[in-house]
Amino acid sequence: MPRRQLASRHDARIDCARMPSSSLTLVLPAFNESERIGPALDELFGYLHRRGEEARDGAPGSATLPDDVQVLVVDDGSTDRTAEIVRARPEAQSAGSGSEPELAVLVVPHGGKGAAVRAGMLAATGDNVIFADADMATPPDMIPLLVGALRDHDVALGSRIQSDGSDMRKSQPSYRRLLGKLFHGLASIWVVGPVQDTQCGFKGFRRSVVAEVFGRQQITSIVFDVEVIYLARRQGLRIAVVPIRWSDRRGSRMKPGPLLALRVAWDLFRIPLLHRRARRNSAG
Repeated sequence: MPRRQLASRHDARIDCARMPSSSLTLVLPAFNESERIGPALDELFGYLHRRGEEARDGAPGSATLPDDVQVLVVDDGSTDRTAEIVRARPEAQSAGSGSEPELAVLVVPHGGKGAAVRAGMLAATGDNVIFADADMATPPDMIPLLVGALRDHDVALGSRIQSDGSDMRKSQPSYRRLLGKLFHGLASIWVVGPVQDTQCGFKGFRRSVVAEVFGRQQITSIVFDVEVIYLARRQGLRIAVVPIRWSDRRGSRMKPGPLLALRVAWDLFRIPLLHRRARRNSAG
């Protein structure tokens, strides 16, 4: 892929003030998140409703976002009260006059995070669509950075690697950092090329390219991010890499072990094979 298609956007916040009026859908995949979904949505809507020009540490405030923002929680076949909690929130109630509520929930059969993200992205109606982890590991004040990057890119990839080379994943347990390095080494050689942080759960897309990418997505395991990036690169979409703030929220349900390692290796290996007939474009 031509180098110019993969741009690092360390200046993304500058673009926020010039974002055109549009709509935005935030997709939050959730599985058995009854204990964390309430506080996470409190944090998210607290930020969205303040409509300030500036958030903490100089990050852009939600006033830089479109007026029309909808949050779509995709319940991945939870066995707890996740969907019930979301439906009961005031943001999920219609304000009258035929207006759509700010918050909706889509319940799908349990298929893994990749399947939940795919369902939410394809159901989203915003001009720009961002998926994020439901625990708000990436704080809401990072949302304008992706939206700003989507002004002149088709895809915006959040990255926990900063412009100075520091890596926010250093707060993770050592075994997860080691597994991450091994995973990235294999993924970069076989699938995604120069993208350094494939697994950041914070990615944005123009609505016009969502079907091109997620309509073709087949991987539903934790490797789905790699497939999404592979599809975007193969189709010649304009990709921005956006450094973001992130914190490790403990409670991951990923259990490292031989079976997971085999599944990850197999999914990585078969991504190019699944899409070997997909068109390969290059940007002009």
